[in-house]
Amino acid sequence: MANILNIQSSISGENSVSNKLSQAVINQLLKKNPDSKVVVRDLASNPIPHLEIHHFSAARIADEEKNDEQKEASKYSDESLQQIQEADIIVIGVPFYNFTFPSTLKSWIDSIAVAGKTFSYADGTPKGLLQNKKLYLNFAVGGVYENGLIENMEHYLKTLFAFMGITDVEVFQSQGLMVPQLKDENLAKTVAKIEELV
Repeated sequence: MANILNIQSSISGENSVSNKLSQAVINQLLKKNPDSKVVVRDLASNPIPHLEIHHFSAARIADEEKNDEQKEASKYSDESLQQIQEADIIVIGVPFYNFTFPSTLKSWIDSIAVAGKTFSYADGTPKGLLQNKKLYLNFAVGGVYENGLIENMEHYLKTLFAFMGITDVEVFQSQGLMVPQLKDENLAKTVAKIEELV
């Protein structure tokens, strides 16, 4: 049995390709471990506010020391941290909007990148505190890019999660999803790859 955290950030709902890719991953995981628990965090329908100083400060205060205002300010971070700390496997759908991923996904990342909770400088060097977790990143891209844009986004996310201790990362990518001649074939190839490798 595993705890699976499914992070969705697409605004397209049931038409979202990144969600479909993530679901294909989860289906394969459930075939191997049918008793696994899946927690879905839909950042499009339930977004986390962009990071502000009162969120940042409150998230770094010990729970028992927070007043009511600080508890309210840190509630998004507290919930996000609990979910990722409890997860064995994290599955993230990454749509491509205006040459990057959605700001809602960045807000979620900001809510979990908390010193003392997911990383530490206690011994003078950075140490990731999220250990023994598997991450799947599922990129859905409307166009076709050969200029390094997708690779740069992948590198950023891998670097960030490695900083928090998650280094076991598998990436699936489907491009050309807004190109009628490519969409179905490219999506089918990516799903087939997921079914082969997960």
